[in-house]
Order: sequence, then C-alpha cells, then structure tokens
Amino acid sequence: MDPDDLTHSESQLDPGLLIFVRGSDGELCAIEPDGTRLEGVIPLRLFPLTDPDHWIVLVDRRGRELTTIEDPRSLQANSAELLFAELKAREFVPQIEQILWVSGNSEPSQWRVATDRGITEFVLNDEKDIRRLGTHSVLIIDAHGMRYLIADDRKLDRNGRRIIEWYIT
Repeated sequence: MDPDDLTHSESQLDPGLLIFVRGSDGELCAIEPDGTRLEGVIPLRLFPLTDPDHWIVLVDRRGRELTTIEDPRSLQANSAELLFAELKAREFVPQIEQILWVSGNSEPSQWRVATDRGITEFVLNDEKDIRRLGTHSVLIIDAHGMRYLIADDRKLDRNGRRIIEWYIT
C-alpha cells in the first residue's frame, strides 16, 4: 500500500493486533490482521519523558497519526523489539556517562562530557537548562538546543554528582 494513500483513522487500527516487520527498503512496516501492509510507519514517543517506554504514536510519511500504542510490551515480542529498535535509531539523545570538565559555576559555561556516543563539548547557557526528569534522571539542553540525558545521576562519579546537584538545587 502506498503510504501517501493511507486512509486509516486512529479508531480503525487496533495497535495490539499490529505486527511490525522491516520492508525490503529497511523501513518499518505494520501489518494489520487482514494482511494490509502499512509501509513507512514512523513511531514517535509521546509525553511524559519520564515514561519513555509507553505511549508511542505511529504516523505515516506525511506525519498523519495512524494509531497510539499505550504499552508496546503488549505487542508480540518480535514486534515490540523492532518498534523499540526503530525508536532508538530515530532518536538522538546522547546519554552522559561522565562529566569530564566544566569551565565554571557561572553561565554560559563550557562542558566536556563522555557520552554513549563518545566525548563531546557543549555550552550551557543557563542553569535552567538542566532539569530533573523524575527522581534520578537529568535532562541537559545545550546552547544549540541539543539534548543530553543522564539516565541515573547516581551512576556518575562523585564530582559529576556534585556538579549536577550544584545546578539543580
């Protein structure tokens, strides 16, 4: 089915009955119980950011909403794995593993961090650009709007935890 011709409304698709596969072009496809193949579906996380494993919306290539999946783990195991893999590939939120250096306690400040994608530097414009997402997660937004995540600040070394606490408290 040509994804530009999708006419499904959210109420017509039962997300719990969808099966996800990769198309020959590597794109994510959803197969309905009647065998209808929806090519080029794009999963997007909804809010809240503190619950990233729930509330996934599927849109077509034009950005039209097809359906919402409250809990992807309710899908068949292979489909859930494929959906999470697609989400991870589409999202670029480096996870900070270590804070190597911060230029000072006043803004703007230069940061050098080790992330799951390598070492990088960024500028923090304002202390308000560091905020908690739940009890132990921290979101940092740099001067260019790039987001960095500390999934669990308890895993940082003592110096890193001290720096984060200085900004948050």
